[in-house]
Amino acid sequence: MNRRNLLGLALVGSLTAGLAACGSGDDPLAADTGSGDSTGTSAVIVGSANFPESELLAEMYSQVLENAGVEVQRKFNIGARELYLKALQDGSIDLLPEYNGALLAALSDGGAPEGVSAPEDVLGALQEVLPEGTEVLEQSSAEDKDTLTVSRATATQYNLTTLADLAPVAGQLVAGGGPEFQERYQGLVGLKEVYGIEFKEYRPLDAGGPLTVGALADGTIQVANLFSTDSSIKVNDFVPLEDPESLFLAENIIPLIRSSKNNQTITDALNGFSAVLTTENLTEYLAKVQIDKQQTAAVATEFLTANGLV
Repeated sequence: MNRRNLLGLALVGSLTAGLAACGSGDDPLAADTGSGDSTGTSAVIVGSANFPESELLAEMYSQVLENAGVEVQRKFNIGARELYLKALQDGSIDLLPEYNGALLAALSDGGAPEGVSAPEDVLGALQEVLPEGTEVLEQSSAEDKDTLTVSRATATQYNLTTLADLAPVAGQLVAGGGPEFQERYQGLVGLKEVYGIEFKEYRPLDAGGPLTVGALADGTIQVANLFSTDSSIKVNDFVPLEDPESLFLAENIIPLIRSSKNNQTITDALNGFSAVLTTENLTEYLAKVQIDKQQTAAVATEFLTANGLV
């Protein structure tokens, strides 16, 4: 799985308490009164999780809709999946960017079904478990998914391009990533079962974060569990290994919306956006936010203009 699963794997009874615990100073929903139900306004309230990629995508959704003549309100940086899905269901927000595989895992008892990993299979399974009153629109080809990534030197030394190439040499290599990666099927369990990969050692670090990136860069580990749009991959000339058996769950970016606030104008606008969003162009523009420290709204406008959407 990926960092979005770490934000929250299920809707549980602690959702309301979690919302209250955010604190009114930082909670974008704190200004709401009563149920926060958006049915009293014609505006579409767009939310996001609390990481830069989600906020960038939410801003892109907002600008695309505004360009189509839709009134939009923004409530970004809400927090974990438990929080923003609760906000979606109670009407505090109407729309947000999601990831098909992570959302499927969050809404399915026991996580995503084993063997369901390709984008269309994940989408089909997801549509069976969506909360009542919500729907998804067309998913993009863009993914932010798990990878096993190596340095350019390691890729050259062992002639690595795919996970299958890794199997014969994995016993000589140290891997690292989030602690939970050790126990997950889309982790060490599946790597052994599907590819026969068993590492010399696995070091629990962080989930695609600076500890893992730093350990790969300085050679402390030779294989890292990173995420496909991570700007550090390009900056450090790392090499993500291909997954020919589709072990890692698809994580296509997809709009999740309250059905009561959807209409044909919204559907057409967001489907048009999803049609041009790719892993490559998302990675490029996310780096402008994460590395170049440009403002999210300006980067969103630049992307949409370059792709003829505004």
